[in-house]
Amino acid sequence: MDPIQARRILDHACARGAGFAELFVEETRFSSIQLRDRRVESASAGTEFGIGLRMIFGAQVLYGHTSREDLGALERLVEDLAQARPRNGQDLDLGDPITGRSFVDASARMGRDPSDPQKDGRLAVLRLADESARAVSSRVVQATIGILHRRTRLTLFNSEGLQREGDRTWTRFNVGVIAEHQGVRQTGSEAPGEGRGLEFLDGLDVVANARAAADRAVRMLDASPAPAGEMPVLIGNGFGGVIFHEACGHPLETEALRRKATPFAGRIGEMVAHPCLTAIDDGTIPHAWGSLEFDDEGTPTTRTTLIENGVLRTFLSDRIGAAECGVPRSGSARRESYRYAPVSRMRNTFIAAGESSQEDLLASMGDGLWAVRMGGGSVNPATGEFNFAVEEGYLVKGGKVGAAVRGATLTGKGHEIMPRIRMVGRDLEMAPGTCGAASGLVPVCVGQPSILVDPILVGGRS
Repeated sequence: MDPIQARRILDHACARGAGFAELFVEETRFSSIQLRDRRVESASAGTEFGIGLRMIFGAQVLYGHTSREDLGALERLVEDLAQARPRNGQDLDLGDPITGRSFVDASARMGRDPSDPQKDGRLAVLRLADESARAVSSRVVQATIGILHRRTRLTLFNSEGLQREGDRTWTRFNVGVIAEHQGVRQTGSEAPGEGRGLEFLDGLDVVANARAAADRAVRMLDASPAPAGEMPVLIGNGFGGVIFHEACGHPLETEALRRKATPFAGRIGEMVAHPCLTAIDDGTIPHAWGSLEFDDEGTPTTRTTLIENGVLRTFLSDRIGAAECGVPRSGSARRESYRYAPVSRMRNTFIAAGESSQEDLLASMGDGLWAVRMGGGSVNPATGEFNFAVEEGYLVKGGKVGAAVRGATLTGKGHEIMPRIRMVGRDLEMAPGTCGAASGLVPVCVGQPSILVDPILVGGRS
């Protein structure tokens, strides 16, 4: 967008009574290809363009968007929002303006852009993964492999004089395997991804990822039903961090704090977890799935320690959340696209590495469940109540790993589980994912080392 036109629109918004106005201009190009049963099931590509306008009147935020960039359309959008403005209300001090030069997001580094799936090698990668998964066992009955690529170019303008340009790129590979034996079916999956172009695939061990997914599905075919009851649980590293993300991460966003929908309200400086636990949200990790050089308000992202040695230190914030809740800005304002107003969201959220070895964790737990790989689940962010499936699990007897079990679920409340994490491993790993909340779906990483929770409620067969 022409900066002169952008300033004209923002001046018009302020003349209609807005205390703050912002334009978010976005163009996203995406492509995906998926192989199932050795055939290309789908292939798509497209471009999306739009402009989001945010106007703040007092403490009320009004937001609209359009796919047109002509002056008339944008002026009408200003008028539509101005018509809905409140007639009175308390002003909100947004704090100091965001400062800094205009720059392109260097963390993205476009790299290789997709063109034709055959020419750029994606079809060869998909076929190699399919062959590798099926080679694990004759019990593998289906393999679905996909590659997703997305590039977003954006420009931010606001009424304080800010102009920032960004170029963000993501590429993700995923493989899902179904194994079957005597009418029983089990699944396994792997889905690595990074904030880079297709060069990400050059360094990816496609064979290892496909075999890992297939191995897991095949192993679980012979598993017994999981027992039920309270017991020590060793939660595996990597995607095991999804429980902290869902049950504790969302309640540590100022969006939840503003709505008084978090059990952590008013607890900064208090012990909320076992002293062995430190939790971090870091938007600065190079090429990580959830990293950004600046957030969707233009604030530089940060490494934010949420919980330090068990003590709650702060919340993740956007500008409005920081102003209303009295916490520092963390550069966590995020949105799926121009269709959404930004709110505080997680980026790369993880429990920091501890000092315990895998052997120490198993020996310490005695009898319990080793949840090697977590699956999907659900959570109520207001209460922290969660329920997550275990994709791969094993019984532990006397500190020794025993038989595989299937059908286990972990149930509890995040803020109640945190004090029960009594040992933290040193095998920290991160895993990419997609997080949905008030501002849509955004790429995030979850992560943790192996952690020992004592006890946690396991659902299964009693």
